[in-house]
Amino acid sequence: MNQLPTAVFLDRDGTVIEDAHYLSKPEQVKLIEGAADAIARINAVLVPAIIVTNQSGIARGVFSVEDHNRVTAHLNKMLGEKGARIDANYYCPHGPEDGCDCRKPGTLLFRNAQKDYPEIDLSRSLYIGDRFRDIEPAIALGGQGVLVPSPETPQSEIEAASARARVAPSLGTALDWFLCTN
Repeated sequence: MNQLPTAVFLDRDGTVIEDAHYLSKPEQVKLIEGAADAIARINAVLVPAIIVTNQSGIARGVFSVEDHNRVTAHLNKMLGEKGARIDANYYCPHGPEDGCDCRKPGTLLFRNAQKDYPEIDLSRSLYIGDRFRDIEPAIALGGQGVLVPSPETPQSEIEAASARARVAPSLGTALDWFLCTN
């Protein structure tokens, strides 16, 4: 049987919550159906559930770090009410033009998570998101990437993920492939 991943890295917008485009208010947070149950399954097998998200709205002045933190706190509260939890949250506040290594598909935030959680082996981790840039770090770091398309996912990215990683119809299905322990 396959070993459990040492971490499950999740994109936030379009994977855990509905993509509201520059989400800045807690009341805009809407969990995707089944996401809380899926995260609770990650928690049940004692694997860290970690969000890694690009938040270019901060660099663009659309919302502040404080706004982002309020949204994160509200998401954590919503998940907690459903028996799930995110173990850590990492975000890139830069825009695509800034050329930083923390913006996905860059790998800096994943490497930072590994520093914070030494038990994480990036090559034995699972990377799930709704855009190809969310799973490119899996390819770069030797992990397993799964694209879970949202209405925002371009067909070209689904095709790229099909060729280089995996594509699942839901977060729950993606976890079925990697969290089975029997």
